Amino acid sequence: MNAWLWLLVPFAPLLGGVLLLCLRERSLPWLWLACVPALLVALQPPAALELPWLWEGVRWGGSDSLTRAWLGFSALLWGCAAVFANSSLTRDPRRLRFWAFWQLALAGNLLLIIATDALSFYLAGRLYLLLAICGEMLLLAGLLLRTHATGQAFDFASWQAHPIDHLTLALLLLGLGLKAGFWPLHVWLPLAHPEAPAPASAVLSGAMLKAGILGIWRCVPEADPTLAAWSTPLLAAGIFGALYAGALGLCAGKSKAVLAWSSVSQMGWMLMILALAWSLEQLTWLLLLLPALAIMGAPLSSGAAVKYLLKDAWYDSAFAAWAPWLTLASFATALLLLRALWLIWRDQQHAPAQRPPFGQWLPWAALSVASLLLPWVWPALREPLLDGLYPGGLWAALWPLLAALALTGWALRRGWRVPLRLARLPNPALWASLYVTRVLRQPPLPVPAMQLDRHRWRQRERRWNRQWERGALTLSAWLLVALLWLGWLW
Repeated sequence: MNAWLWLLVPFAPLLGGVLLLCLRERSLPWLWLACVPALLVALQPPAALELPWLWEGVRWGGSDSLTRAWLGFSALLWGCAAVFANSSLTRDPRRLRFWAFWQLALAGNLLLIIATDALSFYLAGRLYLLLAICGEMLLLAGLLLRTHATGQAFDFASWQAHPIDHLTLALLLLGLGLKAGFWPLHVWLPLAHPEAPAPASAVLSGAMLKAGILGIWRCVPEADPTLAAWSTPLLAAGIFGALYAGALGLCAGKSKAVLAWSSVSQMGWMLMILALAWSLEQLTWLLLLLPALAIMGAPLSSGAAVKYLLKDAWYDSAFAAWAPWLTLASFATALLLLRALWLIWRDQQHAPAQRPPFGQWLPWAALSVASLLLPWVWPALREPLLDGLYPGGLWAALWPLLAALALTGWALRRGWRVPLRLARLPNPALWASLYVTRVLRQPPLPVPAMQLDRHRWRQRERRWNRQWERGALTLSAWLLVALLWLGWLW
């Protein structure tokens, strides 16, 4: 019976949607409680729910550390963002629409992207929908091939134990990579992230993007020769994505756009971890620290512990000569976040000074403090965090941040601004989306126009109407008699 508690995880937000429909405004302060079932099953997971009637071998749930960690931090982030949204959208006339889409967001991210009326929102939503459909088709093909290769097995343990072929790996990387948003599959993220409301952006970058990385970790075996063969291009794509996103993020003129490019950069870091996974015994628990990867890696933080572990794995692998790129990526990440902080400070200069409500700063403070407390309460991170406190480790973690601070101070002192040409870079993905839309709206073959003699057909219609008008009553009477006669004979 306890296994059925897993159904509360998706049904709680749907129940919140029903309450929103019935109670309207009165239900808004309580919608954050929809994350409580997910937190409870993450802390004390029940037995997996067997669903043989849906598909043979299908189970819902899991008690392993990876499932609990991902579900726990996603639910915590969801609840904090819901509390923040309840306070920040109090005067928004479209708040009921936002909350309806918020409760239905388990069905996809598109609803959160287009929750506000604006042309840019619909452009971002259309591009996301186009790429999401392509990604789902690629993912379905990869999952079918993976299931066939493992003898119709649907559990992740069988998938982890069975080797993967190159075609299946490519399909899974493309399908799940479009969800994760790492380079070069990131084209929808810089458009969707800035246009979504702030709470939706937090959930989008903090949990929904990581679902793509989680899917790759679940479906692809860690110590696999095929993954080892792909490690070089994956590592190169991760390094380039971290640096490329950092460069374009510095040219963005809005703080949310900079944070969107920061998400692309952090997905590059996750791709580096995936590329090195074949040489490590176990790295799945690193997914617990996904929200902390957005931090610059300052000492005594969870980001510093993760990067310390990543450097150890890097030096122990065949890619030790690529280590300077890791440091350069840390420098680019620090520059990107400093740019975002400066843009936020600049925008606040023109806004009236006011203290944020309790419902806004409380969830923000909880998530911020979590990145500092996490290494001390999680034993697997406590040891690498303490190992990195020697002078050489502190200097390795501090100097990219100090260099970024120095370069930022020099740019502010000189009054440097992003050139207009760089601030208005074109978006090829948006052009491609508009082109595909125009092509789909055109018929594949020209439709011949029918030239009708309207006067001729009008005369025929009038003669037909006059004929029926004269005998309509008589014909109706005969039809009624015929039907009665047939009914009597029957």
